[in-house]
Amino acid sequence: MWNLLSSLIIKFRLYLIILLLGITAFMGYKGQYVKWSFVLANVVPDHDPDMIDFKAFKESFGEDGNILALGILDSAIYKTDNFRKLGYMSDELMNINGVNDVLSLPSLKKLVKDQEAKQFKLEPVFDKIPSDQAELDSLIQYALGIKFYSGQLINPTNGANMVLVTIQKELMNSDERNRVISDILFITHAFEKDTGIKLRYAGLPYVRYINTSLLKDELRMFLILSVIVTGFILFLFFRSFKVLLVALCIIGMVVVWVIGTLVLLDYEITLLTGLLPPIIVVIGIPNTVYMINKYHQEYFAHGDQERAIRTIIRKIGIVTFITNMTTAVGFLVLALTDIVILKEFGIVAGINILATFMVSMIMIPAVFSYLKPPSKRHLKHLQFKPLDRVLTALDLLVHRYKEVVFVVTAVVCVVCVYGISKIEAVSFMVDDLPEESQTKQDLLFFEEHFAGVMPLEIVVDTKKRKGVQNLNNLRKIDQFESFLDSIDFISKPLSVVSFIKATRQAFYNDKPIYYDLPNERDKNFILRYLSKATDEGDLASAFVDSTGQKIRISLKMADIGSVKMDSLVNQVIQPRIDTIFGDKKFDIAITGTTLLFIKGNKFLIDNLVMSMVIAFVIIAFIMGLLFKNFKMIVICLIPNIIPLLITGGMMGLVGIPLKPSTALIFSIAFGISVDDSIHFLAKYRQELFANNFFVPVAVSKSIRETGASMIYTSVILFFGFVIFAASDFGGTVALGTLTSTTLLMAMLTNLTLLPALLLRFDNGKRNKQEHPLIEQYPEFYEESEDEEIDLDMIEVDPNTTKE
Repeated sequence: MWNLLSSLIIKFRLYLIILLLGITAFMGYKGQYVKWSFVLANVVPDHDPDMIDFKAFKESFGEDGNILALGILDSAIYKTDNFRKLGYMSDELMNINGVNDVLSLPSLKKLVKDQEAKQFKLEPVFDKIPSDQAELDSLIQYALGIKFYSGQLINPTNGANMVLVTIQKELMNSDERNRVISDILFITHAFEKDTGIKLRYAGLPYVRYINTSLLKDELRMFLILSVIVTGFILFLFFRSFKVLLVALCIIGMVVVWVIGTLVLLDYEITLLTGLLPPIIVVIGIPNTVYMINKYHQEYFAHGDQERAIRTIIRKIGIVTFITNMTTAVGFLVLALTDIVILKEFGIVAGINILATFMVSMIMIPAVFSYLKPPSKRHLKHLQFKPLDRVLTALDLLVHRYKEVVFVVTAVVCVVCVYGISKIEAVSFMVDDLPEESQTKQDLLFFEEHFAGVMPLEIVVDTKKRKGVQNLNNLRKIDQFESFLDSIDFISKPLSVVSFIKATRQAFYNDKPIYYDLPNERDKNFILRYLSKATDEGDLASAFVDSTGQKIRISLKMADIGSVKMDSLVNQVIQPRIDTIFGDKKFDIAITGTTLLFIKGNKFLIDNLVMSMVIAFVIIAFIMGLLFKNFKMIVICLIPNIIPLLITGGMMGLVGIPLKPSTALIFSIAFGISVDDSIHFLAKYRQELFANNFFVPVAVSKSIRETGASMIYTSVILFFGFVIFAASDFGGTVALGTLTSTTLLMAMLTNLTLLPALLLRFDNGKRNKQEHPLIEQYPEFYEESEDEEIDLDMIEVDPNTTKE
């Protein structure tokens, strides 16, 4: 098959090059329509009870994560001039197309008792901003006495305050969201410049805007860096601009295919799929290294360019396909999950890794057949003395000290297993942001002064129409809210109870002591207001559904992480719910974006662990097809499992938590690292046949021939992935550093442990009548040596005489 394929590629090389260029042009055309994802990924499946509760909440009360918060801690804001400018800023923000509401100190409203209409009406606290400082101070003190806002908009202990900007929920998952945030920032930055007062920014709309902006910048940076780094290393190895240009052309074609694939499959660029172009650059280079290294070896051996080109197809076609297949499996298993972003990432990556094989297998032989043969300078890397010394040292190590290799490996495994036992699975809402970033510092500001801004929602279903008007129900909710308010990292709850308390305070001329639920004497008047408010759909209706049956308790909290969040919900809040509402007359649902995000990360990790297991099984099955020898399967897998153990051990020992970005590493790294084992064992099997099944010689020759390519590709993979450590996203940093470390460890184990295992456990005996798939790489009986002899090239010396 591969002999035929080599002939076809050479015969139709021009047409194949034109075909690939045509496909690339088509993909490039499609790629211009690629879209960025603005949707907050829901990784919890629709059938999950928590997702059902969240959807029901949004149906009744709308979006919970559409508020952008601006924080201020500066006494200068209470000066008349600056306070007036704060009011102007609030008005300008309100005029932005896409902003629903702006709540700030200058725009505060109070409930006023209307004696004639027997109801309350809303009036501004600051009808106009006074020019007199004493008058302004008096109004601010009055505002601080409105208990409804205390702890919500104003911190009464230090004067910190917030401006809350509500964005239309329809824009939250569209490109318009970024336009709105950009307009908001234009106005707020002008305010900062004019007053010298620093603003702090938080809220899910802002965090998502920052993440999207950083993502776009980083994708361009990483794509450029990956090309520069891998290209530079490739040039150092081969000292050839031709090799470099051919490799970059191949990778460039596949990168265009990646973008085109996203469009054809109707996918968008997400945090994961956005990483694919630089990842493809890094993963695609090893194909070039192995094929060109083999091309140079063959040409160095006999000096026949066409024969060398045909040989790289015939001899390493199947093994290159298998190695690309195992790498693709590491990604494609993600398509088996129930999580859309993982599924899309896995499908696009898997398709284009296999496309990389196809493009490499056609372009390298076809293009190099048109180019001049490599010069002596280009072949110097085959006799690179430092590398030769390294391979010699490795050869001696596995032959003379294989028992030491086993002992060291065992000790490392024990330490790593201990480290793995220390791993904690924990994730945060803003996990990816570095501690020193301004965004993270701003979030800490809100956590310190307002207990955080991450939304958490609790829905109380009274199971009765207009159950909100039952005073006993309200008292239970008030008791529950008092408990929630006592938790340090949770803000003061906001619900219809808060509004009812505010109406009572307003009824008694705004005296703070009357901020409480109505008693038997005044409840009729106040509940009459509530009934009107619910019917008319004003402020209170945002916290009561249309039937008056469900009550929303809205909280803001600190980003405490998945472990504490799980403990808070199940060990703190839920027991108190059971105590207060334990009569089964209520249904209580804890929900919200924060809770779904935390649960989503746990769901992600579970799916990634399962995908890792599936990848392991599939790759083991591929090994079985290749070798048809159980012992060889085990020997192949062990050196690739140990790097994963090392990575897991490192995570536990240095305190790197298991989260989606770190869990993703294992299936990807395993799929890539096993490539070296396949290359080594394929060559080893050939050398067994060529050297009378004498294992030591076969191992030595395998180290010599495949070792160089393994080191080249591992170095490229290491530096290719380590560039992701320059990211501002913690998850991307972890993906880069841990994947590069895993692949480096895999190179070491495949060059030490793998040959040591062969020397210790393989007797070299093979049944010549059995022909497993791996025998298609290379020609095991050296058919290349038995090719037809061109008689025209034989010259006979006429002076030669027969003795």
